[in-house]
Amino acid sequence: TDAEVSTRKKTFAEVQTERLDQAERTVLIKCPSKLNEKKLLQYLASHGNVKSHFFFENRGINALIEFSEKSSIASLQDAVGIPSASEHHVVPFKSRLFTFTLKNPVSQHVEETPLRLSPQCHIPVKDVIEKLCLADSISSQMYILLNEYQLTEENIKLRFLACSLVQDFTRAYFPDSTVKPFGSSVNTFGKLGSDVDMFLDFRDTGRHATKMKKGPFEMEYQMKRLPSERLATQRILSVIGDCLDNFGPGCVNVQKILNARCPLVKFSHQATGFQCDLSVSNSIAIRSSELLYIYGCLDSRVRALVFTVRCWARVHGLTNSAPGTWITNFSLTLMVMFFLQRRSPPIIPTLDQLKELADEKDKHIIGGYDCSFVSDLRKIKPTKNTETLDVLLGAFFEYFGNFDFRKNSINLRKGKEVNKPESTPLYIWNPFEQDLNISKNVNQPQLEKFIAMARESAWILQKEDKTQQMINKEPWGLAALLIPFGKNNFKMKNRMKGIGSETIRSLLDSLKLNNASSQQKAVGK
Repeated sequence: TDAEVSTRKKTFAEVQTERLDQAERTVLIKCPSKLNEKKLLQYLASHGNVKSHFFFENRGINALIEFSEKSSIASLQDAVGIPSASEHHVVPFKSRLFTFTLKNPVSQHVEETPLRLSPQCHIPVKDVIEKLCLADSISSQMYILLNEYQLTEENIKLRFLACSLVQDFTRAYFPDSTVKPFGSSVNTFGKLGSDVDMFLDFRDTGRHATKMKKGPFEMEYQMKRLPSERLATQRILSVIGDCLDNFGPGCVNVQKILNARCPLVKFSHQATGFQCDLSVSNSIAIRSSELLYIYGCLDSRVRALVFTVRCWARVHGLTNSAPGTWITNFSLTLMVMFFLQRRSPPIIPTLDQLKELADEKDKHIIGGYDCSFVSDLRKIKPTKNTETLDVLLGAFFEYFGNFDFRKNSINLRKGKEVNKPESTPLYIWNPFEQDLNISKNVNQPQLEKFIAMARESAWILQKEDKTQQMINKEPWGLAALLIPFGKNNFKMKNRMKGIGSETIRSLLDSLKLNNASSQQKAVGK
């Protein structure tokens, strides 16, 4: 759509600023079940112009309302009362979450136009597979999958609102702090239903540096000093965590995980339905989000291929939401990017090429690492590569099915296979912290399971007779790859020949372990 194209070409920072501003003019209303949309909007208009709104289901009907002016919220808040304390006493924190009930409930027979509810989670894989079988090419199957899983405009607004509501608390202590989403909520690769990673930022960048030059004095705030930045982070998160736990409407299951490598507070935000992770600003994580944003905007094939590969990996148990020795979605995403850099001609530029295009305002040195790359998408030349997604999907499986993981590592800066600096099974260079391997957690059995599945998938795509399968109403193309490959699949065993029996044993053990642990989880639920 045109609207999509116009939003697509904005820089990452522009999109963020616009969305954060939108979120500050937004409220969330829990609505009565028999709701007349027109009546609601008419009433809200008495407080100011409603710029956009949508309804969604989450323990009842909810409305997200975006006003044109921030002052409309204060006007509405003046009209809203405090819940009457009968059996509960309330914490009198006035947020932007309201409950509306009808004073005179409408009698049953009134003809209501049903509300259009915006979905906030994706359909199950088996339903996706049914849709895929109706498509006419693997490319269109991949775009169907992308459309089912990607974040919607409404879901993104809800994510920014969740951050904005947390920001209301942090600003009580730190008036110029901001809370922003990072990672999958903003990098164009987020999937419906994923957690919201948010961070607390105190940087009031640029504004102060220029002001301080004037006048005869060096001036600074008196502030509490602590022995380390880590301790300051832990203390701030600890207090904000307590605050959300004690006063935050609908903030439940608050867990403070302050001794992690990156200290964070986890909580469920009931009003928006999100699982949230709050940490203190990590500039490198934000650069990674922006880098992926750029790659995702450059060519529509990039996102289609990433969503497809991640869905495929999830179905075959190659990735898992629990931490462990599995490949992570982030690692998989970078593997897809690397593959696209290796095509001839390349579909996306290397990180070094993006750094060449950077100008003064794009310069970022963080903790001694050069994290500079161009932010203006218009400066990047479009690719001359015209390969279809049908070709690229098969080529991806072939490429990694035959990749020399023993010798080579994956380096997005250079866009080349580089000798591994250390002997971990899978080595993917962190794009910015050049001495880190982002896939350090992956063990040999998991890597070999990935290789075996990639080979099997490449084989299925090469061998299949699409017309015959469509006549027989069998799943074909991508649909055939999203069905777990059977235990009694003799084809699989043939393609495992090249892999040592030791590995097969450990692979089978790891499969058993996975099964055992997932059964335990299922029982636990």
